[in-house]
Amino acid sequence: MTSDHDMLWRRCALLGRVLLPLVDQEPWRQARRHETLTARGINTATGERMIEIFTALAAHAVALDASLSAAEFDALPLKVVADAATGKRDYELLAGLPDTFTDERDGQAVNVFRLYTYKGGHYSHWLLLLSRELRYALNVLAERSPTPSLTCGDVFHRADEAGLSQ
Repeated sequence: MTSDHDMLWRRCALLGRVLLPLVDQEPWRQARRHETLTARGINTATGERMIEIFTALAAHAVALDASLSAAEFDALPLKVVADAATGKRDYELLAGLPDTFTDERDGQAVNVFRLYTYKGGHYSHWLLLLSRELRYALNVLAERSPTPSLTCGDVFHRADEAGLSQ
């Protein structure tokens, strides 16, 4: 049986997977992000995967700080996740993660994030850039929202409407 903590991580990882496809409904946004990543020496596929996992880590950290269950995660405001992406230290995002990940890609991406965090140098600079890209992406979704406080559940609803698989 899957624990609530594992289910919470899955919801956070799902948020990361649907974020960029939702933002990229305006194709120029993807082109701009690719230009920015390339200009900073970050492979676009790697950078986008790191933005996905960064999203999951920021959402997970905030959910743990608020003692949210997986069932309560959908009510988490996106603004709080955006604030955590740029307001928390990279190593703080790694606290409280599951011991194992159902999706091996998540475990690998978390390990790369961990490596970037502790290696320092230009890797720390890359994480700073990725945190800003993440915050920008979350703000883009929030600005598109007719509701004043977009939540993670609202993002999942938009992903369903857009036909993004969950």
